[in-house]
Amino acid sequence: MDKITLIEKLSNARGASGFEDEVLAVAREYCKDFATFEEDSMRNLYIYPEFNKGNRPLVMLDAHADEVGFMVQGIKPDGTLRFIPIGGWNEKALPSSAVQVFTEKGYIRGVIAAMSPHLMTAEQRNAAVSYDNLVIDVGATSDKEAKAFGVRVGAPVVPLSEFVCDGNGVLHGKAFDDRLGVAAMLLCLERLRGEHLDVDIVGVVSSQEEVGERGITAVMGRIKPAAAICFEGCPADDTSAPSYMIQDALKGGVMLRYMDRTVICTPRFTAFAQKTAEAAGVKVQMAVRSGGGNNGANIISANGGTPVIVAGVPVRYIHTFNCLAVAEDVDSNVDFGVALCKKLNADIIGSF
Repeated sequence: MDKITLIEKLSNARGASGFEDEVLAVAREYCKDFATFEEDSMRNLYIYPEFNKGNRPLVMLDAHADEVGFMVQGIKPDGTLRFIPIGGWNEKALPSSAVQVFTEKGYIRGVIAAMSPHLMTAEQRNAAVSYDNLVIDVGATSDKEAKAFGVRVGAPVVPLSEFVCDGNGVLHGKAFDDRLGVAAMLLCLERLRGEHLDVDIVGVVSSQEEVGERGITAVMGRIKPAAAICFEGCPADDTSAPSYMIQDALKGGVMLRYMDRTVICTPRFTAFAQKTAEAAGVKVQMAVRSGGGNNGANIISANGGTPVIVAGVPVRYIHTFNCLAVAEDVDSNVDFGVALCKKLNADIIGSF
């Protein structure tokens, strides 16, 4: 399948943390002709390309499958659904958003209820938005009917936002954190076929990053990579930050971060990656973040210390129902990953 089709399938796949199965199915389909797979009980997928030799340092390419979502916590007598977040949301943006609720019969459509202004009191107009006063409406008129629809407590819920790539190469859709990272990682694996490498590669589509990097913890207990590259979808700041602070702009290429709230990426590895990208003509933008977090934090501290870098695709409106990015930044991340894997060897990794 081509790049845009791959991104479309990944974006449209429903995969709240803990329920990543549809995403893994897309990854398996894309890599089935050149790799073998393992999968653990946390829904981490390990992709082993056919070109590995087994006697070289193992480099892990990681991207997390899960997206921020919700879970049904209770069914009210009127048929609406109480729910809680899975991952971080801006609650103010939730009312009137369309969602997909998992049922025994498949996903059904719902909406996060927003009261008509005709019915709102002054107190309701000024009330803060919280999960205590939000519900999902699937069109049921009673709890009995909602259950007849197949809705159950514990059901995962994700945004209903169809992927679109317009004529300008602008990508619109849900879950770009981190489905664009997954796409870049899979495309990188495919591109590495036939390349001369001094390392073996394992691609990992990891689970439950949005709820505390839980899946990658299991991964690092299972395999011991010599170094790791995390492919991420990162919040673009080019429409929100002053010009001197813009570090993750659309069409800026790879966002290579020095640090965020959870990790200081391996400095020597970061410097090597930056020089490699520049030598290959790949656009990079360097970032220092005071917030955020990613799998790199758990990778760097595992197995006695594992060198790690984080490469990001800029995404506007991350952790919302409608993300925006551009295809050329995905391409930059693929080119970056290929160039870096071709440069790595045991001595270079040992110098980190």
